[in-house]
Amino acid sequence: MMAVAPTSPTRPPRANPVVAMIGGGQLARMTHQAAIALGQTLRVLAVDPADPAAQVSPDVVIGSHTDLDALRKVAAGADALTFDHEHVPTEMLDTLVAEGVNVAPPPGALIHAQDKLIMRRRLAALGAPVPRYSAVETADDVVAFAEEIGGPVVIKTIRGGYDGRGVSMADDPTAARAIASDYLDRGVPVLVEERVAMRRELSALVARSPFGQGAAWPVVETVQRDGICVEVIAPAQDLSDELAAAAQELGLRLAHELGVVGVLAVELFETTAGTLLVNELAMRPHNSGHWTMDGSVTSQFEQHLRAVLDYPLGDTSATGSVTVMGNVLGAPQAPAMSVDERVHHLFARMPDAKVHLYGKGERAGRKLGHVNIVAPPNGGRSPDVAALRERAMRAAHWLSHAEWTDGWDEHS
Repeated sequence: MMAVAPTSPTRPPRANPVVAMIGGGQLARMTHQAAIALGQTLRVLAVDPADPAAQVSPDVVIGSHTDLDALRKVAAGADALTFDHEHVPTEMLDTLVAEGVNVAPPPGALIHAQDKLIMRRRLAALGAPVPRYSAVETADDVVAFAEEIGGPVVIKTIRGGYDGRGVSMADDPTAARAIASDYLDRGVPVLVEERVAMRRELSALVARSPFGQGAAWPVVETVQRDGICVEVIAPAQDLSDELAAAAQELGLRLAHELGVVGVLAVELFETTAGTLLVNELAMRPHNSGHWTMDGSVTSQFEQHLRAVLDYPLGDTSATGSVTVMGNVLGAPQAPAMSVDERVHHLFARMPDAKVHLYGKGERAGRKLGHVNIVAPPNGGRSPDVAALRERAMRAAHWLSHAEWTDGWDEHS
């Protein structure tokens, strides 16, 4: 789905652009891949030369995202400054903007991905559907909220949580008090929300340029385990056209209302009542969009670069009938077989698997890469989505564990 803007004014000639990205993780690494194809340079602020993006980018600044001098150094001469993560202090970004740095998304937008309470309040003011929630000053506030809604609650840290960190479930007011007290006693601000009766989790991924052009990819289903996304199905199956359109339109509206520049992921709950509620926002490329690298005309990484540089946005159409992404998560014990040999065996068995590895050391539960399996267009026939999902997850498990989930022996 594309929301097409009028033709942008004529641009002055410029040298190949430099985009600076704060954070040297896998998102920066994959953004660098897209920048190469566009003739651009992605300059990376990494904390360690071994960070995934620092391994591949020729333009690396070593430093912390909380060091203003390091931020100034990576931003110097860049056409845009953007993010692999949202943890940069807002006041430092405001300083950079005052000094003339093109920060994309701007601090006034990014704060809604940094601070969950600010996000909840702003979305509620905009009339966006959100779970019932409350600010928390004391543990008594959490107990009162739990008693008011008469059901289980979720206590979330207001800042810094990701991949399930900083999210705690409580089935009753007594448990809610204990969890909230633990956070508050450690000086960690939290909010409390109702625990939503949901059918599944969805993600509406969109992009917006400074010129106001917007684009939306097909809405996807995300599957979580222990708070970490393990699988994405694109598009979400058995989702009505009306609800899919509503999710895309919500994403585009929030991108406009919040002033987002770049990719915006709107993580959603599809409730058991068939409605949508906004769970989280991310203003950068997102795990739920990794499928676009092989299953969309324009990947989220290329689109993010287009957006922050105010290029016309790319086509977000799917190239196959269904794409399934499986995250490669570190095994409890790293296999003796090398990663290269695992890739060799995977390609021998699944030549259509598209592998993306991040250059990380193996550690239990760590995101090491992902695999995309794309079902080609099939003339209107329904693809076997269950078989596609099984293959994607089998491939991801093999890459992390060196074990085939179906018991296959690669040497037979």
